Amino acid sequence: MMESCIFCRIIRGEIPSRKIFEDDDIVAFHDIHPAAPVHFMLIPKAHVESLAHADDTHRDVLGKMMVLAPRLAKELGLNDGFRTIVNTGRVGGQEVLHLHMHVLGGKDRLPPMLARN
Repeated sequence: MMESCIFCRIIRGEIPSRKIFEDDDIVAFHDIHPAAPVHFMLIPKAHVESLAHADDTHRDVLGKMMVLAPRLAKELGLNDGFRTIVNTGRVGGQEVLHLHMHVLGGKDRLPPMLARN
C-alpha cells in the first residue's frame, strides 16, 4: 500500500467509507460522488496504479472483482443491468491512481458512455 493514496488510506481505515464488502483481497464501497442512484467501487487491497499496470500476478484478484461486481449489484437491487467502468490513465479519465472498478445503475436507462458523432 502507498502512504498517500486515498484508496490505500480507505483500506487502512484512515478515511471513512460506506463499505458494502471486504475480504482479504478486495474492498467495495459506495462512491462519495455518485453518478447514478447506485454507484459503488471495487478496489484491490494491493496497490496497483491502473489496469495498464496489472500483470499475471493480478489475474486472480481481477477475476474475483469481475465475479463480485454482479453479485453486489444484485444485492443492491440492480436486477435489470448495470454498468462497469475501469478508467485507465489520464486519457482514460482515471482520477485516483489506484486500480478501481465503478459499478453504476438504478436508473431506467443509463445515458450513453460517449457521445456519438
